Amino acid sequence: MRAICVFCGAAFGNRPVYQAAATALGHTLAEQQLELVWGGGKVGLMGVVADAVLARGGQTLGVIPSFMVEKELAHPDSTELIEVDSMHSRKALMAERADGFIALPGGFGTLDELFEIMTWAQLHIHAKPIGLLNVNGYFDPLLAWIKQAEEEGFVRSAHRQLFHVADTPETLLALMRAHQAPQGDWASKVAFSQG
Repeated sequence: MRAICVFCGAAFGNRPVYQAAATALGHTLAEQQLELVWGGGKVGLMGVVADAVLARGGQTLGVIPSFMVEKELAHPDSTELIEVDSMHSRKALMAERADGFIALPGGFGTLDELFEIMTWAQLHIHAKPIGLLNVNGYFDPLLAWIKQAEEEGFVRSAHRQLFHVADTPETLLALMRAHQAPQGDWASKVAFSQG
């Protein structure tokens, strides 16, 4: 792994522990010489993780849509900042430039990015490791839902191996470095109706 894409909130959250975790992740990425790929914003946890990487001499690649640049939300000090035309282009380029993905606490946008990248892994579009940094048990309800979806027959047991969960950056990155993608071609086993 050379570059890690981080999905996280454009808000700080209500507890200081979230900013502390974003700072710890940014410091760890820089110390392990992993480039940060992120949404290019200076606000919320997005800004915190980028500031932390840069403070330790790390490299950052921000990918941000033009409308966010116009609202002056772009991080001014990113090592590299790429302006794109849409949210779709942003997610595609972030996925292309990263060797792995980590989700920090966030809202709808964070979950949108996380689940798209998990779906692509499920469909064997990529085999890159995915991690959830479970700060203060933030993702516990999501993990419970995934377990329920598996029990109800909507998620295959093998697909729970698509992602790793830890509560420290060091542990999570170690799990991601040891990642082995589930085998098999799920997509070819599904009959898609033309309608």
